This record gives sequence, C-alpha cells and structure tokens, in this order.
Amino acid sequence: QVYVLQSGGGPVQAGGSQTLSCTTTVLNISDYNVGWFRQSPGREREFVGNIGWAGDTTYVVDSMKARFTVSRDSTERTVTLHMSNLKPEDTSTYYCAVRARGRRRTISIMSFTTPREFDYWGQGTQVTVSS
Repeated sequence: QVYVLQSGGGPVQAGGSQTLSCTTTVLNISDYNVGWFRQSPGREREFVGNIGWAGDTTYVVDSMKARFTVSRDSTERTVTLHMSNLKPEDTSTYYCAVRARGRRRTISIMSFTTPREFDYWGQGTQVTVSS
C-alpha cells in the first residue's frame, strides 16, 4: 500500500515561514511527479505548485510564486513546499500528491495541475497564519 506522508505545518504569524515535506512508502517519490494543493473549508481544492520527477522543472501559481518554492531532495527522498511571507489568507490544509502513472516519466509541468492528474494523496497538513 502506497502512503504519502506529510510533515511540517502548524501555526505561524503573518510574515513568517513554513516548510512542508512529503515522502512516500513503497515507491520512491524521487521517481515521480509531485504536486501541492491546498483546501479551505467550503472551497475547492486549489493547486499551489508542482515539480517534475527529475527536479529540474517546477511551477508555482502566479499568485504565490514570489513566496512559495517547491523542491526535492532525491537523497532524502522528499519533496518540500517552502512558504515565506505568509499571509492570513494562506491559512488552509495543504496536501501533497503523487502522480504514479509512469516511473521517471517526463511530461509537461503544466500537464499535472489538477487533482485528477494525481493518484496518491497525503493526509493533509494544517497551516494557520495569524495576523
């Protein structure tokens, strides 16, 4: 059984930073394309950013790209979402998602930006930004 395990998150003051990490069981996350999403109560799941399996391509939505970074450490087998200058509106539950359709499959970074493109999901991590 594949599990996507998330760590990090919690409360932070506005202007602060948070780093969320993600890894997997069974399969090596370093071989797969990964995305980050967030969802607040009553709202649809929102795409934040993603990274190709090789780590050489990443994308973060325009509204967050100045503050959020997606990276991976193949040695540690983790994918990280680093968030800085956090705002109260960033308060949400953040999800890591793994696209498992082909090991080491290079595809356009823009082709996996919706929830349906992913196969395995983390449990979600709450980030609460206070003003």
